[in-house]
Amino acid sequence: MKVLLILTLLSVNVYCQNSDKSKSTYYTIAYSSKESGNVEIYQRNTEGKSNIKSTNEKGGYLAWSPDGKHFAFYYKYDDKKTWSIHTMNSDGTNRKRLTHEKNKWDNSPAWSPDGRKIVFSREYKDSEKNWQQEIWIMNSDGSELSQIKSLKGGGPHFTPDGRIVFHSEFKDKKSEISIADIDGNNIVQLTSNEAEEWHPEVSPDGKQIAFMSDRDGNYEIYVMNIDGSNQKRLTNNDVGDWYPSWSPDGSQLIFSSLRDGEKSIYIMNKDGSSVRKIISNASSPAWLKVIQ
Repeated sequence: MKVLLILTLLSVNVYCQNSDKSKSTYYTIAYSSKESGNVEIYQRNTEGKSNIKSTNEKGGYLAWSPDGKHFAFYYKYDDKKTWSIHTMNSDGTNRKRLTHEKNKWDNSPAWSPDGRKIVFSREYKDSEKNWQQEIWIMNSDGSELSQIKSLKGGGPHFTPDGRIVFHSEFKDKKSEISIADIDGNNIVQLTSNEAEEWHPEVSPDGKQIAFMSDRDGNYEIYVMNIDGSNQKRLTNNDVGDWYPSWSPDGSQLIFSSLRDGEKSIYIMNKDGSSVRKIISNASSPAWLKVIQ
């Protein structure tokens, strides 16, 4: 079945006090949905009161640039046999295709903290039909594309100090969460389970990593310190919970879940408390803060 996505933006207003003055801080969530047959980008608040704004853009796995002015995403070609990384402005203008490798799945883009680099995962079957997972890096305009050869895996995400966390290949092709320098040196394996552990995302202060794992039977959301210590399970359901994303202040997480019989986006405190649904018929959320 052909799955059509809608990448949507969600704006949530919160207010911060700073001595004798206050300023508005807007929290924005990008996510995918099957609400219509067109893949577009929207903007609204949690109550649905703001006007919907569409960019008429197709794509998936949206990633924000650090300044909130650009998106990176993947788009599928050749009857979904080729996936390529693209960028565009956050209003949908200036769309650029950055990778062109035929019959390769380029996905999971992430921006470096200074916005100058994009790292991504490349997946494909080699000449012997063995599945390969590689991590590549390039300038944000697509130039100087190169493989980080020592890193085998996917789902890369930058730490605030410029290192890369990713799910690495481990025994029997299971995935563990690891961390390495941007050049691929100093690889440290952070988890060690007979399980699939994916989608690591580092907290804004760089002290914790949220990730998804099926170590307890089905995919749930976990958190650990940046050195792999103090691993904790945050969700507990008979269905899958996926794709955790930190709030800008690090106090909450959003994630996808099937707990109500459809893919929806939920929010919870960073300790797993106060879980509630915020968006129905949606998945793969990504959170960004923009101050205005």
